[in-house]
This record gives sequence, structure tokens and C-alpha cells, in this order.
Amino acid sequence: MKSEVAGGEQKKLSGTYDELKEEGNKAFKNGLWEDALRYYLSALNLTSEYSNDRAIILKNRAAVNLKLKDYKRVVEDCDKALDIVPEDPKALFRRCQALESLERYEEAYRDAKLIFKLDPTNKAVQEILARLYKIVEQRIEQNTQTENKIKKMFSYAFNIKEDKEKREKAVSNLIVLCKEGNGADLLIAEGVVEKIQQLLKFETDQEIILNSIRTISQLCTDNSSRTKKVISSLGIPWFLDLLNNKSEEHVNVAQHCIQMIINSLTGVTKDSDQTNRELLEQNKAEIDTLLTCLLYGVTSRTISGISRDAIILLISRNVHWRAVNWAEQLVKIKGLQRLMEVASELPEYKYETTMEITDSTRSLTSCCLGSIYENMYSDESRKYFLENVDDFIKGKLITPETENKVRVIVALTTLLLGPLDVGNIIVSREGMMSMIFEMAESDSVLQQKVACECIIAASTKKDKVKSIISCGVNILKKLYQSKDDSIRVRALVGLCKLGSSGGTDASIRPFADGATLKLTEACKKFLVSTSKDQSMKRWAAEGLSYLSLDAEVKEKLIADKTMLAALFGLARSGKQDAVYGVITTFVNLINAYDKQEVLPEMVELAKFAKHHIPEDHELDDPDFVAQRCTVLVKEGIASALVALAKTESDNSKEMIARVFNTLASQQELRGLIVQQGGVKALLNLSLQGTEKGKRQASQGLARLGISIDPSVAFSGQKNMDVVRPLLNLLKPECSALENFESLLALCNLASMNESVRSHIVKEGGLPKIESMMYEEHEYIRRAAAQVMTNLIASPKVIEIYEQENDRTKFLFLLCSEEDVETAKAAAGALAVLTSASEKCCSKVFQTSTWLDIFHQILAHPDKDIQHRAVVIIDNIISSNKELAEKVIETDIMEILMALTISEKESKNVLAKVAQEALNAAKKWNIIKSADEQ
Repeated sequence: MKSEVAGGEQKKLSGTYDELKEEGNKAFKNGLWEDALRYYLSALNLTSEYSNDRAIILKNRAAVNLKLKDYKRVVEDCDKALDIVPEDPKALFRRCQALESLERYEEAYRDAKLIFKLDPTNKAVQEILARLYKIVEQRIEQNTQTENKIKKMFSYAFNIKEDKEKREKAVSNLIVLCKEGNGADLLIAEGVVEKIQQLLKFETDQEIILNSIRTISQLCTDNSSRTKKVISSLGIPWFLDLLNNKSEEHVNVAQHCIQMIINSLTGVTKDSDQTNRELLEQNKAEIDTLLTCLLYGVTSRTISGISRDAIILLISRNVHWRAVNWAEQLVKIKGLQRLMEVASELPEYKYETTMEITDSTRSLTSCCLGSIYENMYSDESRKYFLENVDDFIKGKLITPETENKVRVIVALTTLLLGPLDVGNIIVSREGMMSMIFEMAESDSVLQQKVACECIIAASTKKDKVKSIISCGVNILKKLYQSKDDSIRVRALVGLCKLGSSGGTDASIRPFADGATLKLTEACKKFLVSTSKDQSMKRWAAEGLSYLSLDAEVKEKLIADKTMLAALFGLARSGKQDAVYGVITTFVNLINAYDKQEVLPEMVELAKFAKHHIPEDHELDDPDFVAQRCTVLVKEGIASALVALAKTESDNSKEMIARVFNTLASQQELRGLIVQQGGVKALLNLSLQGTEKGKRQASQGLARLGISIDPSVAFSGQKNMDVVRPLLNLLKPECSALENFESLLALCNLASMNESVRSHIVKEGGLPKIESMMYEEHEYIRRAAAQVMTNLIASPKVIEIYEQENDRTKFLFLLCSEEDVETAKAAAGALAVLTSASEKCCSKVFQTSTWLDIFHQILAHPDKDIQHRAVVIIDNIISSNKELAEKVIETDIMEILMALTISEKESKNVLAKVAQEALNAAKKWNIIKSADEQ
């Protein structure tokens, strides 16, 4: 027997084959699709391979998956059934339907022709055959036209004698054609890949080169088989050569192309960042070759600095377990040593064999090393990581040359900025700190600079800070007197970091009072000076990132518009090495960091035990923080954050998201954040980075969507893109505030149009929102009910409510909630639902207390709830005679009659609807008019 699982792991049910099949059939008839799948799977596990029983179950399961619109599984099951019983009409018919839905029209037409041949009297097949014939004919015609288009484009694009403008337009049109139907397949068949390969050997026009690469990229997007054809034609080294360029735009386009290849080979799409294990196994050879080529490229002496950065970024993005999971394999094939070589590189050492690096290379390498270490999940693999680093350091220190010592300290600094645990272990080794201090006291400017950077990076753990304060402060003070600005600024940052070791605790002052303000002034001189280069300003920003933990420094900074402008300018520069200092300063200014809740009883306990109790500064009170937020937004911080958000560091992304979220908590600032481009940045941050960072970004989006018209806040495609981040906040691990704010934003979104409502349903929003309707927190229940009031207008939602479930029953029960607003929203949703669905009208009576609930809401003191109640009753009476009789045989008729006469105003809305309900009952001849009586 063969065991198969469709749609994930399923629990096996007991029973014979016939019993399980019969239960599955019953579940199918009742619309219980998931139950049907479970029964069919259990029955399938009792069948033998190539038996008729197996073919029957496969066909039945295909029918269920048709209802669930899981067309790929339908095709798979029908294929297997047809292997057992060739030309089975039912299997052919279901496969035909699924293939049509998958837009595989030629294959669907083939099946339809075969069914017609087997059963010419089948009317359903006749209709499908006629429809598919037209589609296939149109596609043949389109293909012919497309082939002619391609020939015309080729005659312009790949003929260097043609007019430049025509050539540029033709190559640009190739990208468009790749996105149209089967245009990409036709282009490959016509040899576009080989033609582009030949073209790029001699082409000089930059626009044609870039669009040619974009064409290759588009050919590879979301299609594994096409990607393999492209790789087979060009070879993986061709793409690495393509990456080697001095132009940043060229490198970005080539890098994107390689990432699209990786995504296609692994099954990652724009809608899902999860890899497909089956594809990973199938394409293992290509993926491994690509990794090896990238690793060899990372230490190549012939590539440009920006190309090296692009390779490091590609490795960094694909080491995560959700991506290709290259981490452990990369360490095993000695890739770590290559990255450590880059980490130890210095522009000051220039030989023929020197690697070209940029200002961002070491920052990117530290992020990459950090990502690799984070994805080493076992103690054994982390130990192996450390052994590789140790081997690299021992290899450098085996000879007494000063250059090797300097390179070790540079590599150590890079480690301390990435996998901190590994860096701390290495720096704790015997003789390492003394070697750093020895370099700091040497006469060599380069050694002083390197030592300063390492001291700054090493000042993280409290035990290290204490030893550095006792041994290193005097060294740093001496270095601050240097005539070399690059030494002075590094020594200044070291002093700033040591001076801020007390964090936000106002009672701890490592240096004398007023020292932090003096250090702030020193940082300002470097930051605002027009004569200092960007690297000096970057170091000054890093100094401020430590000092700004002090509340007095925060107030000084926020009042100094010149310093703020300089920080914003540094943020917009796009320099990767400036990200940490700038964003950390912003986080500190508005207290956007996590703060542990201090319980009063714990404070008393700490006092009794004579433990130190941290003290908050009065300048960190909420009012001061709110004022600082206002100043920053009005000065243009949001646009600076947008520029910073391009960083590859997940930790930096989290901090940027924290700042955005904290700023968005101030309602009056939300409009400015949207104006300055904050929404696009937040959307990206909500989908990438750490889990905390994604939640912070999602909450920021929710806050923007609460008080701003969603058509303005989330214009264009953004109103679709924002749905997923908002729904991600409706999880049990999220806080009540996150749930509540997300629901308020979703409520506004759901009021926009049917496209948005359908998208919320498509993204799995309905069950998440419904689960919030039964939360203990009153405000969350209310907000969820209000979302449902808007969402219920969608025909897709009504269709779901009409299925075999208790959704309508629960919604009706919610109408009797004590909270007026919740009851009002639930009653409004039910009024819309019952007006659109007769099935849902009948479901109201599934509630055993239906009459009591109607009594309660008809007599409710809130007129809006009363009105909704009468509308629901009107809808039920109008739906069919049987339901109308159920209502009229109770005392509800008397209540309706009382409502029609109790109000003095003849045009009263409530009286009018009550009369309409009675009129509907008269039409069914259940009651008579007064004249007839």
C-alpha cells in the first residue's frame, strides 16, 4: 500500500475502505470539504497501487480540490487516476476543468476532445469544447502575431546598424513581451537568450545593456523550467561576469537578475518567501554551483568594490532557513574564511593582489557573518563556525608581521559588529586586549585607528566596559589629542561609548557631570563641519548614538536644528556604514526602544535587598518624548528614514520600524509621515527583517490607516499590499493594542471597495477577524464586529457564510452583546447578510434563543439597534413563506404592529420598515389587512 498526503499532514481515520469512502461522499454532499479530504485520504491509504478503488478515491479527491480551487492538486490526482484507468471520462473532465482554470488551455482542449470522442452526447463537454476551441484558436492567432512581433523586434534590437532610438525601444519591448501570456516561452524558442549573450559582448549603449539584462531577469521570474533553460544556454559564470561593473545601476540590475534565478530555482515568489522543498531538491546542482561561484567571487581581485558588495548581499539574503538555507553548507566549504578575508581588508594596504572594497563593504560583511551565525541552529554547527574563525586568526598570527596583526584586529571589529557572541569569545582570548591596547599606544596612525575601532566595538558587555574604562580611557584621551582627525574622531566615539555605559539610568554617571554634554559638542564639530568628509560625520553620528541615551543630550540635540539637519543629510546619503549611528540616535531621541515594565512590588523588594534601582530622568517623561517626536517629523525625519530603510541589516530595519511606529503613535503627525513617503518604506519593513521589526512596521501602518482616509494613506496598489501586514497583527502573540489598531485600520480598508474586501478574504482575513469577535477585551470585540459590518458586503463573504458552518449563528448571538456599539455593528452585519442571502435567513433559527434575542434587540433603548432588528425581521419575512410563518406565529407580529402605530411622525424610518415587514407577510397570505379582517 502507498501512503499519500494532500494538503499537509492529516490524521488517519478508522474504518473500512467502503465506510471511509461513504463518509467522504457524505461530507462532500454537505459541503464539508476538509472533512471529505480527511476521509478520502484515509481510504486512499487502504488501497493498493494501480487498483480501481484507488482510482475512484483519487477522482473523488480531485472533485473536492476543484471546490477548494486547488487546481494543481486536481491535475495531480487526475493524472494518477488516469494512469490506472486510461480515458476515464470523470477524471478527464475534472482535469480539463482544472487545466482551464490554470490557463493551460491547449491541454484542457486536448482532454475535452477526448471526452467528446468517448461521449459525443455529453452537453457539458460540448459547451466546454466550444469555449476552449475559440480560446485555442485565438491563442494560435496571438502566437502567430507575437512571433511576427518578435521577428520585427529582433531585426531592430540586435542589428547595430539600426537607429539607436529604435533599438532602445525594441529591447525595452522585449521586457514587456516577457510578461504577456506565453511571450517568454516564444522568445526563448526564437533564441533571444543566445542573441542577448552575443549582443552584450560588444554593445556600448548603457540603456540597451540594462534592458537586455532585465529581459533575462524577466524570463527567469517565477518559472523554474525556463530558468534552467537560460542557465543551460549562458552558464552560471556568465552571470557573475555580468555583475562585475563599475556602474552602480548596472550592478543592481545584474544582482536582481541573479536573485530572480535563485528565487525561481527555489520556488520563492513575490507572494511567498517560503521555498519549495521539491524544487530545492530538483535544482540542487544549479543552486550549489551558484553558491560556489558567489563564494569564489567574493575574494576575487579582479572585480569592482560595488560588485563585491552585491555578491555579499546575495549570500546574506539567501543564508536564512526560509530562503536557500546556505549557512551550514557555506561554512563546510570554507566560505567563512573567504568572508573573513574581506572582513580584514584595509584600503590603506595597496598591492597588486589587494581587493577593491567600498565604504560599505565591511558593514555588509558583518551583517552577512551575523546572518550566517544566526542560522547555525545547533551548538555543534556554532562550534564549527567558531573553529573556522579561530583557524583564520591563527593563520594570520602565525607570522610576526605587523600587517597580519592589524588585519586580525580589523576582522575582529567586523565580527563584533556582526556575530557579537563570536567576537566576544575571540576578544576574551589571552593577549587579545593587550595587543589592541599596544596598537593604540603605537606611533602608527593606521594602528591607532584600527585599535580605536576595535575598542569601540568591544565595549558592549559590562565586564568588558569596566576593564576598558580602567585601562583604556587614558589611552583614548591621549589619542583624542592627535593631530589626525581620523584618530581624533574614533577616540571621541570610544569616549562617548564608555561615557554612556550607564544607559538610560540617570543615577549612573561613568564620567563627571557635564562630560556627556561636552562630548556632544565635540561630536557636533565633526558632524556639521563642511570641511570634514562623510566618514568623519559617520563616526560623529555613532558618538551621538551612545550619548543620546542621556535625556539632557536628547533635549540638546532636539533643540539644535543644525545637528538634526546634518543627521538627516547623513541618512539620505545612502552610506551603509552610517546607518547604525543615525538610526540609533533617532531611536534614543524618542525612546523607541523596548523598556522593561517595573512593578512597584519588585522595586520594594530590590530596595530591601539593597540592589541598585534604575532611575528615569524627568526629561524622558511622555510629554517631552511627544514634543521631540513633533520636532523630528516637522524637520523631515520620515524622508530620512525612507532612505535608511534600504539597509540590508535586519536589526537596523527593526530600529527604523520602531522609530516610524513611535512617531505614528502621535495622531497629528500621521499626515506628514504619509506625505514624506513613510507608507512605502513601512510596507517593505513589514515583510522583511526580524519578527519584532515586522510587527512594529505593521503597527505603524495600522496607525496611519486609522485616522487617514485609506484611499489617501494607501493609494493605488498599496491598499492591497497593506492587507497582509495588518492581518499579521491579528495573531495570539500580538498585544491587545496591536490587535485593536489593526482592526480599526482594516475597518476603514474594508469600506473602500469590493476589490479590497475580496483581497482581505483571499489573504485569509475572515477567520482571523472572526476570532477577534469573541475576544475577552470589549474594544477588540467591538472593532472586529465593525470590520465585519463592512466586510459582509462582499459576495465572497456571503458565499462563505452560506456554507455548512455556524458563522451566521455566532453573528446573531453577538447582537445581544451588552456593549451597544458591538451589538450595533453585529446587527448591521446581520442586516446586510440577511438581505443578500435566503440561506442565512434560515440559519438565524439555528440559535435556540433566537426569539429571546429578537425580543432584546427589538426593545433595545438604542434606536439604531432597533432599526437594524426590524430590517433583519423584514429580510427574513421577505425571503420565503416558511420562514415568515416562523416569525409571525410568535409575538413579533404584535411588536411590529406596535412599532407602526407607536411613533407620532408618519415618516418615521422604524415605523416604515416595520410596515414593510407586515406587508411582506401579507403577500404570503399569512396575515390579513385590517380592511380584510
